[in-house]
Amino acid sequence: MTFDTILDGSDLVGRARTGQGKTLAFVLPILVSLTNGPAKAARKTGYSRPPSVLVLLPTRELANQVYADFEVYGSVMGLSSCCLYGGTPYYNQEVNLRRGVDIVIGTPGRVKDHIERGNLDLSHLRFRVLDEADEMLRMGFVEDVELILGNVKDVAKVQTLLFSATLPAWVKQISAKFLKPEKITADLVGNEKMKASANVRHIVLPCLSSSLSQLIPDIIRCYSSGGRTIVFTEKKETASELAGLLTGARALHGDIQQSRREVTLSAFRSGKFMTLVATNVAARGLDINDVQLIIQCEPPRDVEAYIHRSGRTGRAGNTGVAVMLYDPRQSFKISKIERESGVKFERLSAPQPGDFAKAAGEKAVAEVLNQVSDSVIPAFKSAAEELLNKSGLSAVELLAKALAKASGFTEFKKRSLLASRENYVTVLFKMGRPMFSPMHTLGLLKKFLPEEKVGAVQGLNFTADKNGAVFDVPAEDLDAFVAGVQSDPSLSLEVLKALPPLEERGDSRFGGGRWNNNGRGGGNRFSRGRGGGFSGGNNRSSKGFRGGRGNGGRSW
Repeated sequence: MTFDTILDGSDLVGRARTGQGKTLAFVLPILVSLTNGPAKAARKTGYSRPPSVLVLLPTRELANQVYADFEVYGSVMGLSSCCLYGGTPYYNQEVNLRRGVDIVIGTPGRVKDHIERGNLDLSHLRFRVLDEADEMLRMGFVEDVELILGNVKDVAKVQTLLFSATLPAWVKQISAKFLKPEKITADLVGNEKMKASANVRHIVLPCLSSSLSQLIPDIIRCYSSGGRTIVFTEKKETASELAGLLTGARALHGDIQQSRREVTLSAFRSGKFMTLVATNVAARGLDINDVQLIIQCEPPRDVEAYIHRSGRTGRAGNTGVAVMLYDPRQSFKISKIERESGVKFERLSAPQPGDFAKAAGEKAVAEVLNQVSDSVIPAFKSAAEELLNKSGLSAVELLAKALAKASGFTEFKKRSLLASRENYVTVLFKMGRPMFSPMHTLGLLKKFLPEEKVGAVQGLNFTADKNGAVFDVPAEDLDAFVAGVQSDPSLSLEVLKALPPLEERGDSRFGGGRWNNNGRGGGNRFSRGRGGGFSGGNNRSSKGFRGGRGNGGRSW
């Protein structure tokens, strides 16, 4: 779609889902144009020649990746490239520019610095390329990009190519300002509602931030299929902390020295470690083979970020899995991403013993059959017979234990469906009529249970139809809850195997408040305190419940 347009000399806006080959869509036709096409005669040669091509990218990692493509294909055609980005000394970059290069690839900040230092001459430019233009907007490069593009004086002789996965307002403005009116659009997305990769299985899973380090290894066991995993966090501190807690993982974020970041990415590509914990610095454009699983620790601030993070898997026709974790109090964010991205999420709960036992068991079986020679059987046969005689288990049961041990499991811990709390179970409580008040719901339970048991209830939420309340109880207290509720035939308590549709917190009549243990209410934008009950409400028709000790709870 891009070759003829670029070789004909037209400006171009290219739009495609991530992983569909946008980089080569401009690298290859530009190289052909410079060596055998319209730009060949205008290209300067010799020592200290100014560049014919300028490519702007939002991150150092993406700049290095595009530079590598130009190097691989351009060097064969006698064209030289250099890469300009921050975090590294100016000197080597200045030397390359003085010697003369055909193609400059760089991040906006460092390219601007070289222009202001007089090191970069754009007077003979034939191509200027903006790749991942939407991310440049998000990262705050608007002024730098406009300054750089404005430094190109003879715009009539320059082709401008803009590539992006999404087209927010600023990208459209840049296109209108710096591309010729007769520009051509190559669009593989169009008006399709689905903006994220169609080759990816999109899953959302409730999880409290305190449970991340315990839950993520289970998710990796279940969904990575032995491939690479990238875990995305919003904060650098979280990335470093998680990388330290996850076995064999390493961190990648902006506070890490550039040279170390490059070593980390190289090691991840080569398979020296299989789990990368990163901030957005790794979200855009990185094309790494066999990334099977993406985990986002919380919903991102904007939909474009979700699209690009999930797009690190399922690339070039492959399939992958993207799991996004969310605090149950943020459920309204999931619906927003669905509406704006076209993604239809699978709403699942924390992997249960059977889930990751199945995945791990299949892997262990394959390893036993394919990696262990039959020649070892005689040496271990007598030990196996002794174990079978002493254990009191059947051969199948004993083999199951051996496979569990080989997979790294010696026991399974229960996790709640509602928020992945360890050693909790999720239950559905019904009283035969619609429910609206957390206070009333817990008050009913206190008729049959000691107050300290009811105080252990976590994450109370109502079903979407208001006919039930879903909450977590400690696994050790489950029998007490069941026995207590069964004493009243009008009430029921069911241990859930899957979550029913729940009331979205942001849309509830209680204004998106939350219910924690011990009857403490956590508010919404009107409330920050610990009231003695349920507090909050952004709907004037709602009633707030308030009592006990509070420091800021407010109700209408």
